[in-house]
Amino acid sequence: MKENKKKTEQELITPVAKPVSRRILLGGAATAAVVLLKSSYGQIIQKAISQAELKINDPTKVLGPPPGELGTRSKFEKPVKKPSDTSSRTPLQDLYGTITPADLHYERHHAGVPVIDPQQYSLTIHGMVEKPLVFTLADLKRFPSVTRTFFLECSGNYRGGKETLRPQEICGLTSQSEWTGVMLSTLFRETGVKPKASWFLAEGSDAAVMSRSIPVSKGWEDAMIAYAQNGEAIRPEQGYPARLLLPGWEGNTSVKWLRRLELSDQPFMTREETSKYTEAVKDGKIRQFSFVMDARSIITYPSYPQQVQKGWMEIRGIAWSGRGKIHKVEVSTNGGRTWNRANLQEPVLDKAHTAFRYLWEWKGGEAEIMSRAIDETGYIQPTMKQLKEARGVDMGGYHLNPITSWLVQRDGSVINKPV
Repeated sequence: MKENKKKTEQELITPVAKPVSRRILLGGAATAAVVLLKSSYGQIIQKAISQAELKINDPTKVLGPPPGELGTRSKFEKPVKKPSDTSSRTPLQDLYGTITPADLHYERHHAGVPVIDPQQYSLTIHGMVEKPLVFTLADLKRFPSVTRTFFLECSGNYRGGKETLRPQEICGLTSQSEWTGVMLSTLFRETGVKPKASWFLAEGSDAAVMSRSIPVSKGWEDAMIAYAQNGEAIRPEQGYPARLLLPGWEGNTSVKWLRRLELSDQPFMTREETSKYTEAVKDGKIRQFSFVMDARSIITYPSYPQQVQKGWMEIRGIAWSGRGKIHKVEVSTNGGRTWNRANLQEPVLDKAHTAFRYLWEWKGGEAEIMSRAIDETGYIQPTMKQLKEARGVDMGGYHLNPITSWLVQRDGSVINKPV
């Protein structure tokens, strides 16, 4: 008898997919559905509903699930980050517009994500200040808040050498959010930064105690202590409960899980600015404190592994610069022999991802498409050849922003052209 009472998963799915009668609708089926989801069979039934959704051709014939506590993506949309041991990359080719969903923001950690109780959080500012202070999270939120849109980018944001690379693999260590917090200049005035203070140490609460020396001038200019991202509390992977945000500068300087700022008249020469985050240049020299991220762009459509058809299409992508606004983006459909100006999506913001598009008719022959960004300072995104000529052959893996090329093949398939 017990075996007869057991229901298979398929039997649970079938009733959900049947047409709903007027009697069921008027009899409180929605309430029953809520009760079922909270019962001992909750997980099984939730899975049944999810699978049934994918099999139903006419959604007007089936009662959908009730409102939930958190919104979810469609079952048909499955964007994911590409993780490694130390980072995970934003799926640039799957996004629309320029704001990155918080859960798809790239990650780069040096010792994992710490768990920090916001009630126990504090930020200490000391050193060359008139009045050393310790701020709780509530203290920070009592100051006038600002909300601004900026990109973040890892200084090691480049991968190449293979035809089967998507935008995500090539430069997916960049993302953009709307950040909310307090300007660092506000806290500088509150503590009374001394005139001779020219650097400050930003120290994180992770197991690596990530630390960087930052010029005080950047703190006065546009630095923020961010505690919110895209309208909600900042995610743990992005520095919850509060992080430093240095617009336009390499991501590691925007120290996450920020716990201490120490003012000084000289840099602190931490591990992350001596053995790491430096670049080899010509004549055996090393470039240090190369904070600003250079102008860059990438075409996200068409790109690997997408397939295109003959006719008109819109070439789309994003461009950004740590020096300011994007002035223009140019697109080439013949391997760089000629360039055409793309349209920029307004508003074009300072130190922010800017979407661009270019209308192109593909007639079926092999074509090499590429884009290059030009920022408001006149800087032009270089080719890899130009980068090597400027810095030397052994450049290391930091601050590489070469033009990316895509080959549209005769069958409509798209591959990355290695440089």
